[in-house]
Amino acid sequence: MGASAGLTVSAPESVTWAVHLDRAMWVAGVRALMLQALHPVAMQGVWQRSDFMRDPTGRLLRTADFVAVTTYGTPAEADEVGRRVRAVHRSISFTDPETGKGHRADDPELLLWVHCAEVTSYLEIVTRSGLRISEAGADAYFAEQQRTATYVGLEPRDVPGSTAQMRRYLAEMRPRLRVTEEARAATRFLMWPRVPQRLAWLAPMKPLWLPIGALAYYSLPRWARDAYGILPEFPGVEAATSAGLGAVRATLHLTPNVLYNQLFDEITVLRAKAARERLEEVGYDFGPRLVRTGRIRRG
Repeated sequence: MGASAGLTVSAPESVTWAVHLDRAMWVAGVRALMLQALHPVAMQGVWQRSDFMRDPTGRLLRTADFVAVTTYGTPAEADEVGRRVRAVHRSISFTDPETGKGHRADDPELLLWVHCAEVTSYLEIVTRSGLRISEAGADAYFAEQQRTATYVGLEPRDVPGSTAQMRRYLAEMRPRLRVTEEARAATRFLMWPRVPQRLAWLAPMKPLWLPIGALAYYSLPRWARDAYGILPEFPGVEAATSAGLGAVRATLHLTPNVLYNQLFDEITVLRAKAARERLEEVGYDFGPRLVRTGRIRRG
């Protein structure tokens, strides 16, 4: 981890930082939820035991905080958030209404699906939106995310650590994925979620969410969109989606930090500020958006 060893979970020059600090992650997070919902058992866990339908923004913000801590938090902070997440998962059990079989949220199979749906969505959306990452960089990202998976209770050896491994995993999972009524309802909801009280001041701007929800949906694989059947397909949809993602990313990156940070919980913003201060102390130079712009100062 270079100069940041002991200060942050991963180094600022890592592919993880480049992906996770990109503002296209807002679309990526919604797309990840839509993709995760295709696993019928995982979807039942969310449907029965989560407050997702009451507070979808809260779910996104908790995920954003987890991503933030396991990206630029200290190792101690990441260990603590991992302990909390694992404790929550251990306490959750639910029953599949189709089979009557009981399940636990900490089932490694379910944890692996959720992890892979998230990191593939993060990488795909951010790169499709315009961030340039090489094939080697994509492999490095998945390898770096094997460590992140340990915080939810997975073993690194069980997690795809390259693009080829991830493609094989997703291909193996494809026959087990399908759209349930719960998945369709959740995906519809993601396109027009409730505005939480803490963000009530954003209610007049709620229509601005429509492009994020629609782009998240249209960025899903074609087979998934066909199964969901929520929005119509049209000629040139793939090109239009890529162009839309680029436009949304550009707009988000032009948003002033003081306004953009209002979207996050205060603790997440404070962690980002603390990480920046720690790294500046050991010689990292950062631009206004917490992106490494200079070389490490030595001597």
